[in-house]
Amino acid sequence: MSIALVRNPGDGPAFRYYNTGVEQVVSTDETSGAITVSRLNMPRADAPPLHTHSHEDESWVILSGRVRFWIGSTSLATCDVYDAEPGAFIYGPRSVPHTLQPITETAEILQINNPGAVEGYFRAIGPADARADEEHADLLARYGVALLDHPPSV
Repeated sequence: MSIALVRNPGDGPAFRYYNTGVEQVVSTDETSGAITVSRLNMPRADAPPLHTHSHEDESWVILSGRVRFWIGSTSLATCDVYDAEPGAFIYGPRSVPHTLQPITETAEILQINNPGAVEGYFRAIGPADARADEEHADLLARYGVALLDHPPSV
């Protein structure tokens, strides 16, 4: 059952996804699947590979740091590249290839997925010192995520 809620920074449950600290601001269970919102404390080295989502749209709000986004093509080399500063809003519709990487050492990012569900993937992977996305391709596929190219390196 969805409920209205107010959650201040640090009030949501925390976990690690690879080397990124995640606070679950709003879970898919709390919104009857409508949305999931996560606060990411992402280090530069934890960038995901270029990928698409077929189940949800994804948006980001940059809270601190600077973040580079690659959007719109199946190869990093041919994507449009955007640098986002604190306060920036970025929208990634489902099926549009994208990835992101902090330009600063770390960035705090509010990540919004609608409808919600992909948080189950992040929790299933848990902490790790280095990304190994290709090893989880079957699990990613269950969440509608397809890998297209390697992670960026800034």
